[in-house]
Amino acid sequence: MTDANATDELFATLLETVPVGARRRLSQQLLRAAVELVQQQPELLDLKIAAAALQELGDAFEMFASSQGIPKVTLFGSARTQEHDPLYAAARTVAGELAARGWMVITGAGPGIMQAGMEGAGREHSIGVSVRLPFEQAANHIIAGDSKYVAMKYFFTRKLMLIKESKGFVCLPGGFGTLDETFELLTLTQTGKGVPVPIVFLDTPGDPYWETVHEFVQQQLVERGLVAPQDTKLYLITEDCEEAVREIVGFYRNYDSLRYVGDTLVVRLHKAPDAAQLALLNERFGHLCTSGTIHHAEPFEPERKENDRLDLQRIALPFSKHGYGELRELIDLCNTFVD
Repeated sequence: MTDANATDELFATLLETVPVGARRRLSQQLLRAAVELVQQQPELLDLKIAAAALQELGDAFEMFASSQGIPKVTLFGSARTQEHDPLYAAARTVAGELAARGWMVITGAGPGIMQAGMEGAGREHSIGVSVRLPFEQAANHIIAGDSKYVAMKYFFTRKLMLIKESKGFVCLPGGFGTLDETFELLTLTQTGKGVPVPIVFLDTPGDPYWETVHEFVQQQLVERGLVAPQDTKLYLITEDCEEAVREIVGFYRNYDSLRYVGDTLVVRLHKAPDAAQLALLNERFGHLCTSGTIHHAEPFEPERKENDRLDLQRIALPFSKHGYGELRELIDLCNTFVD
């Protein structure tokens, strides 16, 4: 029997264990990739990375499954922030206000800003995704031992889960780790690899941390043509906790979600624009279309097949797949169409 036939037989046997109704094509793709990786006889370190990453992603997926359908916000910030620091109080306040509105708060489960966020949200509304480091303690006392906590070996898998599960982000001052998380979030949003989300850079009065970062972006990135001026619209800088909460919650006042159907971008809304509002969208953002115009739409066949948000209104456009800062502005305008 050839290696190919043996592999196919192995796939067939493994697929028999996949539950009825599971996405068998993707399940087969995952199994095939794992088997082919092992057959390549990679270096020990490479095999360890692949095995650990897959295992801990599985653990994280299972942990998050229990809170599907509940909106989540991720707080980024320093583990070194002390309880007497105004930033600590700000993180606690914002998290508490969002939890009171039905949001769950995700943090890295450590001390500092992460603990402050969990204090504000409370254990019931907190989710922790930590990374195991040789010089830091385990999860903070609020989330330790909770079923909504998972520890991960790698930063890249941890960042994936901190970003993937959230519909909003509040970034407070921090060190290299906070800046790494923040700029990866911006990169994903700027390039369309992530969906549009509200991103708040939260300062405190007299502490212009994010204003200084913005000045760097403006002077060294925008003015050099390294990012577009509209990319600075992807985030809001504020020192007002109430404004931060309004930015997160208000982003979904009318806007719900989007998806691509082929090359068509479908934007799902709670209330469709009227004729005058649609004309305004085309006047301001029609250049984002590769052809045609922004127009009303009924659910597309793939959406119907998957029963994907069929109760919502829709606008659609053949999106050029660049200018995501302007796409964010389009969503902001749609949010003004409701009271």
